[in-house]
Amino acid sequence: MRILVVDDSKVMRKLVVRAVRQAGFGEAEFLEAEDGAQAVDVAETQPVDVILADWNMPNLTGIEMLRRLREVGNRVKVGFITSESTAEIRVAAMEAGASFFLSKPVEADQVADALSPLAV
Repeated sequence: MRILVVDDSKVMRKLVVRAVRQAGFGEAEFLEAEDGAQAVDVAETQPVDVILADWNMPNLTGIEMLRRLREVGNRVKVGFITSESTAEIRVAAMEAGASFFLSKPVEADQVADALSPLAV
């Protein structure tokens, strides 16, 4: 499984990778992007199975990234791992096509529950 981790914080990207590995996906290959714009570029040029993205990022937010991917027909599975957790944001994410929405700080068991149905 190729997982693209998108967050403007390098530390948070590392924490997400660690949580995914602890969730039982230690064999996954990880790619990283600092914002939604970089993530779109990666998803357009490399095969990616799942994108794990923050919501608030510079250049292109997580929801803008998801909408842009869908506009060009990219159906990669996208899940949000973010400190934003209002009902409105959750609804917007799911309506845009997100596979799941987790709140930071994220635990390995939450990641396992979210990723297991998406494993290819």
